[in-house]
Amino acid sequence: MAKHTFDSVFSELKKGKFHPVYYFMGEESFYIDRLTDYIAENALPEEERGFNQTVLYGPDTSMDAVVNAARSFPMMAERQVIIVKEAQHIKNHDALLAYLRHPQPTTVLVFAHKNGSLDKRKKVAAELEKVGIVVEFKKVRDEQLPTFVNNYLRGKGAVADSKTVVMICEAVGADLNRLAGEIDKLMLGVPAGSVMITPEMVEENIGISKEYNNFELQSALVNRDVYKANKIIGYFANNPKKNPIQLTLSVLFGFFSNVMMAYYAPDKSERGVAAFLGLKSVWGVGDYLTAMKNYRAVHVMEILHEIRLADARSKGGDAVVVPDREIMRELLYKILH
Repeated sequence: MAKHTFDSVFSELKKGKFHPVYYFMGEESFYIDRLTDYIAENALPEEERGFNQTVLYGPDTSMDAVVNAARSFPMMAERQVIIVKEAQHIKNHDALLAYLRHPQPTTVLVFAHKNGSLDKRKKVAAELEKVGIVVEFKKVRDEQLPTFVNNYLRGKGAVADSKTVVMICEAVGADLNRLAGEIDKLMLGVPAGSVMITPEMVEENIGISKEYNNFELQSALVNRDVYKANKIIGYFANNPKKNPIQLTLSVLFGFFSNVMMAYYAPDKSERGVAAFLGLKSVWGVGDYLTAMKNYRAVHVMEILHEIRLADARSKGGDAVVVPDREIMRELLYKILH
């Protein structure tokens, strides 16, 4: 059985194909909300929703009540829609088994189960797979955020270069709902007819400096620009809430880990390194190649070790508390010398 994804489910919904039951679950609420909202807004004409669309909430209902609502018939309409939000609060999933064996053909039943997943060992999970669509949305990893931002911008009819995309990701973080909201807000300030999002737009609308961010710090280290690197971490030290040390260390560790792997690529061209690292495009590969010229492989191994030590110190690993500013200054010295 093919594994369902957001794109595959959304594609079917846009074609007007609705299944008897949907069970959306997982840690990433963005996709759960998007699919649930799409069904709510498109499964029925607006004039039919008043009588044939019901929204139930897990903390205030039971599975028996959900099943009773699903077994009812639509009023002068082709179908009815039953949406169960916060479905993670409903415990007696076994009460759904009998319904799943004989689902009401005129009902579209949607469960939105956030912050967790249904136990796949239970019978109800197997029955859901047989008659409906079950999708688990895992938290998006940091390295997947640029792809999300690019796709979301494309959906808005806009594009951005790699630096701008990284600025957005770093400013907002891995909360996709917040990312989408910030991009929506950003689009309101885009001049009419413009499709290119610039660093200046991000700086003005989202609030991140186009000069002082992890992307620029990484670039300074790649090119062994001591002055620029120290200037950036000085800014970080004066703005710790906007530039947490753990995020910076995570970015640097991810970058130098890829540099270390790139040394083993049989083909050292941009495309060869991208393929070896499993990257979908050559974006950013130029920095890896420059770093390989400016840092010996042994030094990169030492850098990764020092980043780990810095991370431990930033989390209180030493008996003596060391300010983040000093941790970063010491790390940069060891990277650049």
